[in-house]
Amino acid sequence: MKKYGCIGKKLTHSFSKDIHSQLADYKYELIELAEEEIQPFFEKKEFEAINVTIPYKQTVIPYLNSVSEIAKRIGAVNTIVNRNGSLYGYNTDYYGMKALIERVGIDLKDKKVLILGTGGTSKTAFVVATDMGASQILTVSRRKTDEHITYEEAVTLHSNANVIINTTPSGMYPDCDSKPINISSFSLLEGVIDVVYNPLCTNLVLDARERGIKAEGGLFMLVMQAVVAVEKFLDTKIEKTVADKVFASVLASKENIVLTGMPGSGKSTVGKLLKIDGFEFVDTDSEIEKRCGGTIKELIASKGETYFRNLETEVIHDVSSTNCRIISTGGGAVLREENVRSLKRNGKLFFINADLSRLHATDDRPLSNTEDKLLKLYNERINIYRSTADVAVPDMETPNAEAEYILAKRTELIL
Repeated sequence: MKKYGCIGKKLTHSFSKDIHSQLADYKYELIELAEEEIQPFFEKKEFEAINVTIPYKQTVIPYLNSVSEIAKRIGAVNTIVNRNGSLYGYNTDYYGMKALIERVGIDLKDKKVLILGTGGTSKTAFVVATDMGASQILTVSRRKTDEHITYEEAVTLHSNANVIINTTPSGMYPDCDSKPINISSFSLLEGVIDVVYNPLCTNLVLDARERGIKAEGGLFMLVMQAVVAVEKFLDTKIEKTVADKVFASVLASKENIVLTGMPGSGKSTVGKLLKIDGFEFVDTDSEIEKRCGGTIKELIASKGETYFRNLETEVIHDVSSTNCRIISTGGGAVLREENVRSLKRNGKLFFINADLSRLHATDDRPLSNTEDKLLKLYNERINIYRSTADVAVPDMETPNAEAEYILAKRTELIL
């Protein structure tokens, strides 16, 4: 049997298998190898073609018979093809990163670029930025060397940088809360590229977007480099329209749907109607009640609203850290910025904009158990719902209609 796959040290959360399954008709395996297993693996050569990821993109080069010119310039290989026992190495990350930068609409010509990290992908970014006409390229490392500046120097001496490209694992699942650099000092920043694709939006990307700066994570790069890898694997050509459809499909199969809105607006009802293969429905209020062993009404009565909000933040952080979920949030979830950021890392926010006449005070909701409290909450929150949402779902006659609207809008956003 022909053998295709990806080798790396830790591949538990890799999307590569899903992507290759949509690009080609072969079995693609994720192969975790310890450093001492690399040499035996290449001595046996029991594969047709493989991808290579962290930390082996440079380690594999001595085992190859031939390396492409771009891979030589970069000094890293992420794609290897076995042709009658001879191993040919390529770097398809180059094409993926170039495609991502072009997709976001970032012009590197005559721009000052900071590249965070010093590994194989950093070297790819350097060559891509060079070929796209950057006037100055600086590589940022935790340690000062002749070739690298420090993060402190990046902030204090190079705050006039126009583009930042992150090639470090900072912000990658499960360490979603971290970020490699604070961009607040970079007043001339025009674009941010983060090769991390899990979560879909890192804190670095979210920081940039909040300032209106063009920014995107690494999923598109991952898909586009896989497209070129498959072309090398099978000696074929994949049309751009096919590649774009695969990216849209992969994103749709991963990106969470998050429902926000007033208590009683029907978020849970609508969420359960959103039938998507492989997706799990999660109600954050129900998760809170599971953790505290009682109702939210009892929790607030016994420990207060602040305790409840802190537990809600903890639950939202946990349920939004992974993909393939339909998340119904509590009415006050978007009041905390940290909740919104957690939810946006892997999801799009859909505000169920139910008309006030549809909302009713109920005894099980202590913060809106009278009509006066409900009206006060509505007036306090309506603008927050609107400003935090990616899509406002208009008041419609039935929950089914709202569910259909959400699915249609989600498709539009992805395409």
